Amino acid sequence: MADNNTAAETIFSKIIRQEIPAPLLFQDELVSAFRDISPQAKSHILIVPNKLIPTVNDIEAEDELTIGRMFTVAKKLAKAEGIAEDGYRLIMNCNQHGGQEVYHIHLHLVGGEPLGRMLNPK
Repeated sequence: MADNNTAAETIFSKIIRQEIPAPLLFQDELVSAFRDISPQAKSHILIVPNKLIPTVNDIEAEDELTIGRMFTVAKKLAKAEGIAEDGYRLIMNCNQHGGQEVYHIHLHLVGGEPLGRMLNPK
């Protein structure tokens, strides 16, 4: 089994190339966006870089434009979804303790309803 941080292929890579059919809500030379298959709110979109970057720890200076594009696309999609005015949450998990499940960084755009506290108090 390959180490998560050295994976050369992910399910997201296949969606980006449309080898796995999923309607793309946005795609350009840097990022792609599509709906989460297990939505955690009324609106739940994933925004992913087209380049495989396994975790936040693997982001390099050369990726800054791509990471910035992920956020500007999130803003556009939030407006298109009609959730920009009421608010939404952007989440990026890193590694096991952060809850990362697919080792291809992705920004969760979640909204369309009140989301409550981000973390439960211990």
